Amino acid sequence: MRPTIVFDLDGTLVDTAADLVATLNVILEREGLAAVPYAEAVPMVGHGARVLIERGLAANGVSREAAIIDRMFDDYIAHYAANIAVGSRPFPGVVAALDAFAARGWLLAVCTNKLEHLSLKLLGELGLAERFDAICGADTFLARKPDPIALTETIRRAGGVAEAAIMVGDSRTDIDTAKAAAIPVVAVDFGYTPVPVTELGPDIVISHYDDLEAAVARLRPDLIALG
Repeated sequence: MRPTIVFDLDGTLVDTAADLVATLNVILEREGLAAVPYAEAVPMVGHGARVLIERGLAANGVSREAAIIDRMFDDYIAHYAANIAVGSRPFPGVVAALDAFAARGWLLAVCTNKLEHLSLKLLGELGLAERFDAICGADTFLARKPDPIALTETIRRAGGVAEAAIMVGDSRTDIDTAKAAAIPVVAVDFGYTPVPVTELGPDIVISHYDDLEAAVARLRPDLIALG
């Protein structure tokens, strides 16, 4: 049995905020609205494009009917797909950490609420896609995070089992998902959550990927030995 380590994508593996916010502001400006300053927009990231658009509208003090938001969403996805890796980069230490776990025989997977085709495109353009045994998005299964099915099915698709898995994420959604699936969770403290992850009850918090292996060893030494 090979252990599995599952990562969230935006704010966990890859710093995508620059491209997400840039796309938001393009869409807002097409509607004749003001761009949202980067520092204000980053905490809006992490719940999908539709929620980001709604928050961008709220920042302008306006709302739009559902049909208009649907159109803005479609425009957002099209523009973002064409500009998905302009400023997005893996967080420091990600590549080395992935290589270290792979060398130990771990299965690697991504469980994100980003659409699957966008997740594949982003990781492909960054040269990371082939490192993963499964890349699953918001539309891969009938459920998305925080439903634990999204996580457990990702693990299954990677070839692992939930009893021998670890989750790594940056938000309440990731932490709640892992807890619901009874899977230990490591939180990174450099992601996009508006609430410090230390307040969200993860099993352990790290500030750099150099610390990931030690964190996993503390949580599940049996898996480190197994790997």
